[in-house]
Amino acid sequence: MPGNAPGSCDGRMHLAPFDPWTATADGERHRAYAALAARGPVHRVQLPGGPMAWLVTSRDAARAALTHPGLSKGGPARAPYAGELPPGIAAAINHHMLAMDPPDHTRLRKLVSAAFTRRRTEALAPGIQQLADDLLDRLAEQDEADLITAVAYPLPIAVICRLLGVPDGDHHLFREWTAPLVVGGDMAGVEAFTAAASALVTYVRELLAEKRRRPADDLLSALVAVRDGGDQLSEDELTSMVYLLLLAGHETTVNLIGNGVLALLTHPDQLARLRAEPERLPAAVEELLRFDGPLQSAIPAIATEPVELAGVPIPEGANVVVGLLAANRDPDRFDITREPPGHLAFGHGVHHCLGAPLARLEGRIALGSLIARFPDLRLAVPPAEIVRTPGFLMNGLAALPVRLR
Repeated sequence: MPGNAPGSCDGRMHLAPFDPWTATADGERHRAYAALAARGPVHRVQLPGGPMAWLVTSRDAARAALTHPGLSKGGPARAPYAGELPPGIAAAINHHMLAMDPPDHTRLRKLVSAAFTRRRTEALAPGIQQLADDLLDRLAEQDEADLITAVAYPLPIAVICRLLGVPDGDHHLFREWTAPLVVGGDMAGVEAFTAAASALVTYVRELLAEKRRRPADDLLSALVAVRDGGDQLSEDELTSMVYLLLLAGHETTVNLIGNGVLALLTHPDQLARLRAEPERLPAAVEELLRFDGPLQSAIPAIATEPVELAGVPIPEGANVVVGLLAANRDPDRFDITREPPGHLAFGHGVHHCLGAPLARLEGRIALGSLIARFPDLRLAVPPAEIVRTPGFLMNGLAALPVRLR
């Protein structure tokens, strides 16, 4: 979409050399959002695939948008390719919490929260540490590695699969399936999206059938059994929830780890501070989430009535996108000693990420173990050669080549 770029708050379009979704070169994406934010808090833009929308780039306006009663997720019908997917597949992936407004969202979140307990999350800590140690052990004899392939991807997918109860031998299947599904918007192409969604739904349905036959101490079995009085998750709600947990439960953490390591390696003073004061690790993870978070945008909403954000009037029926990456990047300076900034990396309001405690736990273990194990860790290429993956929702690295010693 070069040339179809951000506009001013009055809706007039302005040309720009790049957009944030297809910007992949080092720093280009953040510069795109900074240029937008410098013009104002709310902008008229063209989204991937052609539709127009209002993009929110300031933290205050983003908070307001994420809780505004006049902005609706719109339900399953507004999901990517919803009208082009086979009906059974569309229903099986789009009846999840992020697509719903209250009261449907409230009901689903209550049912899922009953299974996705803090106890279940905290019990994963020793296993996550062991997984991280095993992955780092495999690097012991290597001088260089791609940390995305070696650590940032395999750790979160193993964790979410173990939490759900996916057999260890099946973890590798999800990387191919999820890649087209997490791009967001209409950027994957309907054929690739349909093939990936169909394969994932088929697998999940078979796994759910197995959990009904042989329940285990895992989240899938708990979701099958969870009830609130006479209420329980329907079959489409079950498959949609597993779909959401698999995607949101691992891809965001991949980006948290990858972006976090990159930020530390390109800010050696902050890395040195963290090595000297490891007790700052929880605060460092929060600053990493703020400074270069795993998500670019929240799932788009639609204005169900005329809405005003930061003084900008938005008409009924308009698409509204909260630019999380832009809203969080104020101030534009990485500092692990910063007081808790109240970032929006996990969203805000009723859609605040249910898995945020798990992502934080994985981030602390992965980053802490990595910098402790490899005191000479550094980039293997100049920062200018680091490339981001294109996408509407996610903000991640295609690869992160490092020298380990």
